[in-house]
Amino acid sequence: MLETPSALTLQTLLASHPSTAALRNGQLQSPIVNFAFADVRVANRAFKPLVREQKFDLGELAIVTYLQARAYGIPYVLMPAVVVARGQHHTIFYNPERGHLAPGDLNGKRVGVRAYTQTTGTWLRGILQEDYGVDFKHVQWTTFEEPHVAEYCDPPWVQRAPDGKQLTQMLLEGEIDAAIFGSEKPEGNLKPLIPKAEMAAERWAERHGGVPINHMMVVRESITKSRPEVVREVYRLLHESANAGGNDGGALRFGVEAVRKSLETIIGYAEQQGLIPRRFAVNELFNDVTRSLGQAPD
Repeated sequence: MLETPSALTLQTLLASHPSTAALRNGQLQSPIVNFAFADVRVANRAFKPLVREQKFDLGELAIVTYLQARAYGIPYVLMPAVVVARGQHHTIFYNPERGHLAPGDLNGKRVGVRAYTQTTGTWLRGILQEDYGVDFKHVQWTTFEEPHVAEYCDPPWVQRAPDGKQLTQMLLEGEIDAAIFGSEKPEGNLKPLIPKAEMAAERWAERHGGVPINHMMVVRESITKSRPEVVREVYRLLHESANAGGNDGGALRFGVEAVRKSLETIIGYAEQQGLIPRRFAVNELFNDVTRSLGQAPD
């Protein structure tokens, strides 16, 4: 009689999203894998211990943080499973009380962002350069947090905000000209910098192979080697959970080919902006186990 492999418990970073609810609440279970979910409300608060301490076996991770982790040899492998994806055009604001500002006016201006390495900021800089003629090196970027990956140092066109300063406060008081807020909704009488942002985001997604990716899943490299069947089972459960959650508009893509064009774009943006030392090929982000996920068996 063949022995059944014992169930492996994975220390897991996975926030509550509609796409993860069925997995997190136990609706989906497996005989070969269990999940010990970290008690975190917002996943990005645990990205630093993931990449600096390798605290988790499995986790959602911002794609730019993963690219940097890959560049510095941190032992996680990307899974072709998107957890968070959204249009980015609506996330940058300015203060209309200090005069009108258009996207093409940002050259020579000051723009605040939580961190230079933030994935939303990376997408926005690429979009602003590509579609609105903004040279990110001619913008003074003001940040409030250090990179998740300790080995990375911000480039010279980035400065840290003075201690005690807040993003919204600096924008309202005119210390910066625009600000990228990510998923947070800004307070005060602020106005989106990009007009008709939702429509612009839809057009952009049509040209670039889908909605920009924020978070994907990563897994400890050693587990892909010692228990590849567990990795395949995790992928199946994530896919089923996303389908159970509705996957509105198909933004949460699964399989390497489904994410290839989006990954090529963010890799290009990250390399241009000095976030990674070279432009990875998409296949480099996966290994033989995770690259095959979602493919029909031979």
